[in-house]
Amino acid sequence: MKKVLIPILFLLLQTAKIMALPQHPFVLILGTAQDAGYPQAGCTKVCCKQAWQTDSLRQYPTCFAVADPASKTWLLFEAGPNLKEQLQLFNTLTNNAYTYLPQAIFITHAHIGHYLGLAQLGREVMNTKDMPVYVLPRLQLFLQNNGPWSQLVSLHNIALKPLDTATVNTFFTGNNTVNITCFTVPHRDEFSETAGFDIAINAKHLLFIPDIDKWEKWPTSIVAKVQNPTCFAALLDATFYNENDLPGKRISQVPHPFVTETMALFNNSDALTKSKIYFIHFNHTNPLLYNPSAAAAVKQQAYHIAKQGQLLTLQP
Repeated sequence: MKKVLIPILFLLLQTAKIMALPQHPFVLILGTAQDAGYPQAGCTKVCCKQAWQTDSLRQYPTCFAVADPASKTWLLFEAGPNLKEQLQLFNTLTNNAYTYLPQAIFITHAHIGHYLGLAQLGREVMNTKDMPVYVLPRLQLFLQNNGPWSQLVSLHNIALKPLDTATVNTFFTGNNTVNITCFTVPHRDEFSETAGFDIAINAKHLLFIPDIDKWEKWPTSIVAKVQNPTCFAALLDATFYNENDLPGKRISQVPHPFVTETMALFNNSDALTKSKIYFIHFNHTNPLLYNPSAAAAVKQQAYHIAKQGQLLTLQP
């Protein structure tokens, strides 16, 4: 088999099990939908109709794993309503070669698709012991002071680990190293602030921003972040394709950068930069989930659409 001459291999897992896993750290996508998943409860419109009828079209809320083959341990980013299915998916796709539970969980913010699954760690279900859960300060206070999350803390099912923008959290020490830093982004912060993550896998960076109000509200240039040569992939907010995704509703009440707006920002970027972008966190009305023509138009411009079960791995 010829050696692949690009810096990253992107493989879509088509079967229930992977026969041969990479021997270096990899990212495994465990969900791509907005908080409510796809299809969405109560929706009988064209966007969800086929997904109700076809299991393979269904998508869990946005979530992914970073795994280290050397230590057979892994990290989980986000813990939404389908956590139990996503834990099972990870273990199935990796042939049960890893610990069933991750070494730690990182959560961006207190919207339902990102933290509700923590309840599965409680004594009613797995009754875990001091599972490390990394959160920003407001989210830490929210979990400590509101049930049922406070019970997870008091019973030591979870151990809250404070995040701050100045601290680097290091895992998988040895031949492989993962350094994780966080930053805050503007979002609807009713119960907590909102984090984004910079995940350095052996010095190559994965950017994760599933929720942000608008790119122009963030003082950092998303274009510069993705263009940086050390960035190998960016999982970016694609909740809505454009303003037509919520007909009859005030889309301004739930602001997100439209996919069309993000692509416009990168109009002058080269194909390599665009190819680093993996759109993720799709609302059930987003045509990238159900309209092949819309998805093809995005892919033709060199962007990627994240898929559940997708493996992202650096060349050794």
